[in-house]
Amino acid sequence: MPQSVQGVFEKYDTDISAGYTYMRFYEVPGDTLNGNGFNISGTYWYRDWWGPDGEFFATYSTQPGVNSWVGIGAGGLRARKVLERGLDVWAHGLLGLAYLAPKSPYGNEWAAAAVAGVGVDLNAHHRH
Repeated sequence: MPQSVQGVFEKYDTDISAGYTYMRFYEVPGDTLNGNGFNISGTYWYRDWWGPDGEFFATYSTQPGVNSWVGIGAGGLRARKVLERGLDVWAHGLLGLAYLAPKSPYGNEWAAAAVAGVGVDLNAHHRH
């Protein structure tokens, strides 16, 4: 039997990304902290339009006499709509834990964290 071509581009079930993070943290009114760091995230597309999503980011900042770390690890769901010309429109919601050091005078080092976002990905060569 003759064989047919199912597609020209290979389709992947995962998205992995890494990047730079800038965070401005408002601890209390009038007291802010600016941090630089990194983020990594990954999504396994269970279906073409949704899948479980995980993200971790950490930032480091300095103020006179204080070095600070903020880290957040979270998981949840990501949904997307694949459009023409290699565009993916997506939204995600994540829940997890945050770590803040040094300890805040208003609580402990650990806290619940929530992340929500929307975005657009431009995929090279019109594939995902």
